[in-house]
Amino acid sequence: MLIWINGAFGAGKTQTAFELRRRLVDAHVADPELLGFALQRTLPPAARHDFQDLTPWRSAVVDILQQAEAAHAGPVLVPMTIVRDDYFDEIVGGLISRGVDVRHYALIASPEMLLKRLSTRIAFVRSGLRRETWAVQQIPRCVAALAQERYATHVHTDHRTTDEVVEWIATDAGLTLDASRLAPWRYQLRRAKVGIGHIR
Repeated sequence: MLIWINGAFGAGKTQTAFELRRRLVDAHVADPELLGFALQRTLPPAARHDFQDLTPWRSAVVDILQQAEAAHAGPVLVPMTIVRDDYFDEIVGGLISRGVDVRHYALIASPEMLLKRLSTRIAFVRSGLRRETWAVQQIPRCVAALAQERYATHVHTDHRTTDEVVEWIATDAGLTLDASRLAPWRYQLRRAKVGIGHIR
């Protein structure tokens, strides 16, 4: 199956995906953002806007994720924000129409919690200040879009830890976790490593 982990910026998509992968021996993380950055780098700076607006990106995501799901025996985990209805239908709907077993989860957080999480990220990664400012500006549209029923299944995260979110998704998807929770200090080290590895 393919597990799409959606959510506003700061909702915890990446941490959830990589912790889910750690606890599922046969899981694979496929990040469509990498395709977007590759496409942007082929364009001159003046043409580098939101890569989700590029038709080649959207079609490539459907093609590549279909291939990844078909080639991999375990679940494929996709941490990616997508909140435009037409793009959601084109990509997630396109995968479903091709027979891919897509389980979509939207991590729901309040604007206040998202601001708190992004502020922590800005303080930790000073070089990411401009990008996180952009992410903060996206909070209203992301929160409003993801509240819609079309973006279910909703997973409320304000009062859940990452472990609890991972376990909720695994249970809902019918997956048995192979590894147990990390000790708090080990989890914080791993969280920092994942975060540093995803500075763009």
